[in-house]
Amino acid sequence: MGSLDNRFRKKWQDYGGSHATMAEHSFIDVFNRLFAGTEYQVISQPTCFKKLYVNVTLGAEDLKEIYTPSEEITQHGIQPDGAIINKKTGKTIFVEIKRQDGWVEGKPRSAGRGNAHERLCKYFTPGLLKTLREKGGIQAPNLPFWIVFQGDITRDPCRVREITYWFDEYKANYYFWRNTKNAMGLIEHFEKYIAPLLE
Repeated sequence: MGSLDNRFRKKWQDYGGSHATMAEHSFIDVFNRLFAGTEYQVISQPTCFKKLYVNVTLGAEDLKEIYTPSEEITQHGIQPDGAIINKKTGKTIFVEIKRQDGWVEGKPRSAGRGNAHERLCKYFTPGLLKTLREKGGIQAPNLPFWIVFQGDITRDPCRVREITYWFDEYKANYYFWRNTKNAMGLIEHFEKYIAPLLE
């Protein structure tokens, strides 16, 4: 795990021993605890992209064909669920948490029909990739986002295959957080794959 020397895993182990696995954890709470006294910071719901689409220039033909509201559009963009910043390097990775039902024991296959996982695909679009890379300083071929899945989707045989296929060799950029009472796997994933992107 490189220069990090397992420090995050050790820090979490030191956090209250068995207390660390007693209750469900939220992503932001885990990383707030983990990053105390380090060069890292986690931000909940960063607002830097809330106006992302407001000033997109359209051609005259499009402008003639679309609806033009009487009130000016002042808010139109995206808001990731979180961002992790390395304050030393200034690099940032944007985080999306996707909780979704899924097809698991005792449920019909239709339980996996949600599309939260499909909505994350906007992060793969050329325009958004360009903007996230510029803002976060994470250059190609690396992806400038991290998707963390929670809930039954993490065990759904169809959805897990879809997501694995979509991300292909980019294993660093998604994590199935199947047991949110235990944050160790999430932390190990951050330490192994995400922290090096922020160095």
